[in-house]
Amino acid sequence: MQNRKNVFRISLKWRALVFTSLLLLALASLVAWVSNHALVQQFSQSQKSFYDRQRYEVSLTLQSSADAMRQIASLLASSPSLSHALLEGDAADIESALSPQWPTLQLDAGLDDVSVYDSDTKSVITLGQEQSDNQAAVDAEWLRQVIKEERPMKRLACYRECRQYVAVPVLAEGTDAGVIMVSRSLADVTRYMQKSSGSEVALLVTASGLTSFANDRFLDGWNANLIALTHEDTSWPLFESIASRIAFSDVNGKVARYTEGDKIFEVIAISIDKDNQQVGGKSGYFLLVSDITAQINSISSTTRMVLLIALLGWLASEVILFSMLKNRMDRLRIISRKLPLLAQRRYDVMRDSMPPAKVFFLDELDTLEGTAIELETKLEGMEKEINLRGVELENRVKELARERDFVSGLFNTAQVLIVIHNRNGHITLTNRFCEWLTGLSGDQLSDNKFQDVFAAELVNIDEFFDGGGQQESKLVSGDGEIRTIVWYHTPLETEDRGSHQELISVGVDITERKLAETRLLWLASRDSLTELYNRRFFEEALSRAVTPSSFGAVLYLDLDRFKEVNETSGHQSGDQLLRLVATALSELGQGNVVARLGGDEFAILLEHASQQSAVDMAQRIANHLEQKTLHVEGRIHRASASIGIALYPANGAFPDELMANADYAMYQAKVDAAQRWYLLSPEQQGREEIKQRVYWVEMIRNALLNDSFELMVQPIFRLVDFDVQHYEVLLRLKDTNGENLSPGVFIPVAEQSGQIVAVDRWVLSNGIRLMSTLADTTANLAINLSGQSLHDGDLTNFMKNEFVRHAVDPARIIVEVTETAAVTDFASARCVLESIRALGCKVALDDFGVGFSSFHYLGQFPADYIKIDGSFIQKLPESEESQLIVKAIVDIAKGMGKKTVAEFVDRSELLPYLRGYGVDYAQGFYLGKPAAIADTEFYKVQGGRGGE
Repeated sequence: MQNRKNVFRISLKWRALVFTSLLLLALASLVAWVSNHALVQQFSQSQKSFYDRQRYEVSLTLQSSADAMRQIASLLASSPSLSHALLEGDAADIESALSPQWPTLQLDAGLDDVSVYDSDTKSVITLGQEQSDNQAAVDAEWLRQVIKEERPMKRLACYRECRQYVAVPVLAEGTDAGVIMVSRSLADVTRYMQKSSGSEVALLVTASGLTSFANDRFLDGWNANLIALTHEDTSWPLFESIASRIAFSDVNGKVARYTEGDKIFEVIAISIDKDNQQVGGKSGYFLLVSDITAQINSISSTTRMVLLIALLGWLASEVILFSMLKNRMDRLRIISRKLPLLAQRRYDVMRDSMPPAKVFFLDELDTLEGTAIELETKLEGMEKEINLRGVELENRVKELARERDFVSGLFNTAQVLIVIHNRNGHITLTNRFCEWLTGLSGDQLSDNKFQDVFAAELVNIDEFFDGGGQQESKLVSGDGEIRTIVWYHTPLETEDRGSHQELISVGVDITERKLAETRLLWLASRDSLTELYNRRFFEEALSRAVTPSSFGAVLYLDLDRFKEVNETSGHQSGDQLLRLVATALSELGQGNVVARLGGDEFAILLEHASQQSAVDMAQRIANHLEQKTLHVEGRIHRASASIGIALYPANGAFPDELMANADYAMYQAKVDAAQRWYLLSPEQQGREEIKQRVYWVEMIRNALLNDSFELMVQPIFRLVDFDVQHYEVLLRLKDTNGENLSPGVFIPVAEQSGQIVAVDRWVLSNGIRLMSTLADTTANLAINLSGQSLHDGDLTNFMKNEFVRHAVDPARIIVEVTETAAVTDFASARCVLESIRALGCKVALDDFGVGFSSFHYLGQFPADYIKIDGSFIQKLPESEESQLIVKAIVDIAKGMGKKTVAEFVDRSELLPYLRGYGVDYAQGFYLGKPAAIADTEFYKVQGGRGGE
């Protein structure tokens, strides 16, 4: 006690005063901070709601606009006069149906344009301000999707302005007649947004590589154009300053703040394409800039006021506390005796034994009493909270149990093999799929090693414990089937890196994929229609078979009157007859290479066969096919064939020569219809005709090797203005005297010898290369393809590579095929030509009208141009029949959205007929003869490429 006399003492009153002062100051600061924080949060929430509402307003406005446009387009599409006119392809009637309504649609509905497309997505008519960006925004694939799904569709596009498009299918007489499309600009939405938000609003378009095009309102920092904005005089400098100091990513869907001088702004870019309807590679946004200076200043002012009030309260409290503490400490000892009751959890007794004193001012005792009661309340609350936490912990345990059950269920229901095993191969865990596939229970699997059950080929498993990996192995399933499994190994992270370290191996059954790959390899050498070998495989097999020391025979078959089957009963019947013949040849030629060369031509390679064996085989085939008939709607088609036999090495020591002689023998068999087959004798080998055939085969081979073919071009004129934009590429071959030879001399030989595919590829490659030199002209090139190339499965990839190599736009190339080649094997031709059109090329059907039954296929055939056969064109002035045929071809082509070309225009008297029938283009010696490329003047582009 003596030592305590020298200790500096502070009374409880002053201690309480200092303590409460610090506490109240802290509370004042906290109140000011909480108030400021609440105001900022309230303002932020208000702004968030505001911007959410603006997003909703944008979405609602665009949706309402789209709904209104869809209703208008649906009303237009339901017009009987419009649908009938569109079905008839009459542009004048379509315009008559729409013109009376257009002023109302333009002024009241706010539409900018109305466009009508036919069922082939070709534009028929456009009313209003036709926009240059429409072509980029409205692609044929989208319109075809509208027609296919028979429902309205919408989309947004931002180029030089942001526009909204709605397309509605037009139905007439139960069929798809076409599409009607309406559009309007989004500029009006900007003004609506400004009125509803009170902010400065701009319509913004961004894209990679974008340049300025809208009144120089280009923001370099954002690589964006302002299409429209409010209060341009004052807002444009502000937008420009914001773009120079804030990255677009900071305002794209997010709120960024910008300070200029004593003003504070909030900036946000709201995308107009919430539903991913936008096309064209450019993105549109509504840019909102809000002046929040007043709100921020108000928050600061309020915070200062709260802080001042809190400080005044603190000061007043200290004065009152000081007055209350003075001379009021007498009851402290009594209170100290009551405090131990709290330790006994006698909370009710504590409150009952310490009733509040009826005084006007509280002293330390009152504070202590209140503190004791508060402490009791907190202790009681803590006890309740502990009980609550216990309940929560119990619920969490249950939740973890559910998660465990979910993982376990996923583990056992996954259709993959999941195995956990250690370095010794001992299996510690498997899922149910392992048990199902192996037919073993979990206990049986645990008794085996991983390598023994799942991966017998795995030699060293330790390598997967270091870094994981994958492998492929065979697995014998429980039913004895061999399955192919690809394993993905991942080591489990454990402290033990020894023999107890575990590896999780996940196995995926890829048996079906392997079978599919095998099927693809099989298809590469097979004809998809007949499942026989294709021409490529046959030529490779023939090249391997024809060696100096070998002998055998080639049988070359051509079906008789096959074209009549296609024309009278349809290409499906023709396909059925081809499969019937293929089945018969497979049975008779078992053990030999039997192939379909294309169209109605087949070939059989008889290795190590004698002359008599070859003749016997040909006789059996001829007799067997005579018995095969196809019945179609009362018509009977016989599967007879003409067979040419060529022996090697007697009739040819090289594959090309042998095939040419077999082809010659086949034509001889057609002459002798009674025998059905013809054997080329050694004496005939020396005949001039065969020598000439062999000579031309060698000439073509040398021309391909030495690149000695030559291309010429012939102009194709547009009859409306005699403008030349198309040139047909023609092939010539120089003879030994340097004279150009017509294709009619050597192309038949190339087709018969199988060289025509290589010739076609030469023409395609050199034609595309020529197109690359004409990039600055208006010219498009039309290149002919033979019928055999329509069976070249790699043709599309070859063309794609050539386009890339020479940097040529495929849209400038037109691929021509003859009507006969297209109809002979319609399914294959359509498949190949559709893939060519998918590259971007156009397709022309040449010599149309020779087989008049091909009108049946015209609607299904992927052709953009119809070239009317010259035999009809030349006889127009004299033949009424030719006039009727040409007019019918033109009318049907127009109805299907295809353009027509008249061939062999050799005199001026033909032109009035062609114009009168509505023919689009003309070609012939009267207009322009074939000429060398060096002698042809191609028109240069003047300010952009012209149309077709």
